[in-house]
Amino acid sequence: MAKYPSNPLLLVALLCAFAAGGINSLDQNGICKSLVETQGYTCQDHQVTTEDGYILGLQRIPSGRSSNNLTAQKLPVLLQHGLTMDAAAWLINPPDQALAFILADKGFDVWLANARGTQASRGHQSLSTNDPTYWEWTWDQLAAYDLPAFFNYVNNQTGQKVHYVGHSLGTLSVLAALSQQKLSNTLRSAALLSPVAYLGQITTMLGKISAQSHSVDGLYASGIREYPPQGVAGQNLETFLCSQPGVDCSNFMAAVTGPNCCITPTSSNLIFQHIPQSTSTKNMVHLSEMIRRGTITMFDYNFPAINMQHYNQLTPPVYNMASIPKDVPLFLGYGGRDALSDVNDVKALLNDLSDHDKDKLVEQYVEEYAHMDFIMGGNANQKVYDPLLTFFGQH
Repeated sequence: MAKYPSNPLLLVALLCAFAAGGINSLDQNGICKSLVETQGYTCQDHQVTTEDGYILGLQRIPSGRSSNNLTAQKLPVLLQHGLTMDAAAWLINPPDQALAFILADKGFDVWLANARGTQASRGHQSLSTNDPTYWEWTWDQLAAYDLPAFFNYVNNQTGQKVHYVGHSLGTLSVLAALSQQKLSNTLRSAALLSPVAYLGQITTMLGKISAQSHSVDGLYASGIREYPPQGVAGQNLETFLCSQPGVDCSNFMAAVTGPNCCITPTSSNLIFQHIPQSTSTKNMVHLSEMIRRGTITMFDYNFPAINMQHYNQLTPPVYNMASIPKDVPLFLGYGGRDALSDVNDVKALLNDLSDHDKDKLVEQYVEEYAHMDFIMGGNANQKVYDPLLTFFGQH
């Protein structure tokens, strides 16, 4: 099997996919046409513009397959994918196993977010993706601009507060936003699958080596702004990471995410047709900082004078998880074999939330689950989504 590179939160950096011609043609047809309508569901494409000018794609599944009433009295739920993925992450499994379809069939108004830089969200009011300035962002901006834009749009369209489900990086962005008292007027509850806040105790060797070697820092310093990189830079990164002691790139998904227990070969093959989606190299640098330091702060420019220009202080501001409003309903689903959302890091987050209202915090621990089982596991509908639906029903 071919070797593939990785990094702190990357599912699979399929650099060879870019070299062979990029994302599969299914993506070019759009998520609605390729993954939703083919299963018999109604699907709408929407666009959202952020305060800093990014134009983001948003898909809506307004009803289940058996519903005739498209929107009346339905509660909206917004799903946000993880790093180097897009909304396809919620649609890979059959309808009785994929969370987006399950929610639609249970009577929710389902909205699928796509982070800036992904295939559906590469627009901007003034910048092209060929402009390096387009890529000057990290998850700081996802929390500050993208999530509020998505929430406000869905709230305006439906007149309802919004349930939220995030996976991996989609949990970090909402936690950061909540810690800064954002989203309070539009959020109904937040479900965090494979929650990421602290990253200092990840067990994936690929993630550790990538962070400690400053490999993505070198890419950024050389002027490469879109990640994963193409051409020689991508090949060099692959060769370097996969040649390190203790790294086995032949079993890349397990090497990056932990040994997922319950993903079928069919689902694995299909997800490879939609990843890797692009993120910014600067975002990868930011995540690497978190792994090396074990902290949750805004992007560190490493020069006090530059930090002062951006933040009016010498060091980057800290996201204080303990400042998340105590009455926000939170559902945390995490796994015992997750190499990215490590149990010890999740426990550090839960410690920060120790004063949270007890009736507003639900933990769902699945010992045999790794990172991707939460969105692609064939039995996640019973292990995770049934409790999640109960949680939504209580809020």
